Amino acid sequence: MMHAAALSARSTALHRAAFVADGHADTLGRFYFMGGSFTEPAPGQQIDLERLRQGGVGLQVMACCPVWGKLAPGTRRTCARAVFNMIDILHRELDAYPDLRLVTDAAGLERLVEARRSGEQPVGLVLGIEGGEALEGDLALLRTFHRLGVRLVTLTHNFRNELADGAYEESPGGLTRFGRQVVEEMNRLGVVIDVSHLAPAGFWQVLELSSAPVVASHSNARALCGHRRNLTDEQAEALAAKGGVVGVTFCPLFLREAPDDQHPLPASLSDVLDQIDYLVNLVGPDHVALGSDFDGIDTVPRGLEDVSRLPALTRGLLERGHSEEAIRGILGENLLRIFRAVWR
Repeated sequence: MMHAAALSARSTALHRAAFVADGHADTLGRFYFMGGSFTEPAPGQQIDLERLRQGGVGLQVMACCPVWGKLAPGTRRTCARAVFNMIDILHRELDAYPDLRLVTDAAGLERLVEARRSGEQPVGLVLGIEGGEALEGDLALLRTFHRLGVRLVTLTHNFRNELADGAYEESPGGLTRFGRQVVEEMNRLGVVIDVSHLAPAGFWQVLELSSAPVVASHSNARALCGHRRNLTDEQAEALAAKGGVVGVTFCPLFLREAPDDQHPLPASLSDVLDQIDYLVNLVGPDHVALGSDFDGIDTVPRGLEDVSRLPALTRGLLERGHSEEAIRGILGENLLRIFRAVWR
């Protein structure tokens, strides 16, 4: 067993050298509904600029969730406006803080990687939408969001929308005709398709329809936690076979089985590591990534309380025997591969 001091030095060096990317956070929704900013965090906020730096994060996907907070399912007519407001917040933050960069294409991604490799500390942000409610049944809105920088879309949140059924629907169905059109248009535009939250029938239809690899940006293994938001082994294997990745989420509900969604059981860094171990053994290290769901979760795993604690994950992966190459992939390079493959 490696001496503690040597392990600490090795994990610190590895984390600093790695390109760390997180596939899902709800910080923009928190800003919109509850206030705060990247430099003046509100109470309970789990991501800000300083903690992104402390966590060594090079790229963070920022999801705009139109049904998060005050908007409930059924308020479709306000969903697009909510997302436009979140995008406006992001652009105002970008104007105020030069260390934040919006990344929208492979060339911009390479510039970001090179800047961090040379010792600079810019933090790249990727605009996402979590829930096709934001499209309000109109492909023109998808194209407009793309022009504003959106490069990843989670097709549903928990319930039914114009695209498909979410995982929380009773007797859920698959993609609608509009949902199939959205998948095809996302492929054409170069927008990453995210199948987290999607009901099983829609999941399988997306894998059949999409000409590009897809992601489950914040979903865990159902074999370890039987929540319906998690992926079965068959789903994870099929997603990996298509070249995609599973982003392990830190949401306690998806780490440890609880009596209901209102009473999550306490979770810890060890539970997150268990999920990574399981998925690496199932689909290989090239198909596992991070999808924290920071600022979208009220309870957090002990040891991963906010984004600044990500170096503890690297140490834990080393302690469990993962190779440095595998760890670099899990920390970020696997997500970068997807973005390079899909973005125009």
